[in-house]
Amino acid sequence: MPVEKTIAGASLAEVLDRVLDKGLVIDAWVRASLVGIEFLGIEARVVIASVETYLKYAEAIGLTAGAAA
Repeated sequence: MPVEKTIAGASLAEVLDRVLDKGLVIDAWVRASLVGIEFLGIEARVVIASVETYLKYAEAIGLTAGAAA
């Protein structure tokens, strides 16, 4: 997917519209251990998209079949 340049003065509404249209996924996984003992473990998955975009991609990978049954 090509990177598109936008005008530097894009408003918050334009940015939000683009994020909801295309979707945004942030996946983080952090583990810290000392001498083999884990003392910190963080897992996070954030998905931001419009309902229409989410359903389109969820259907493509088979996530909506269980919800419909």
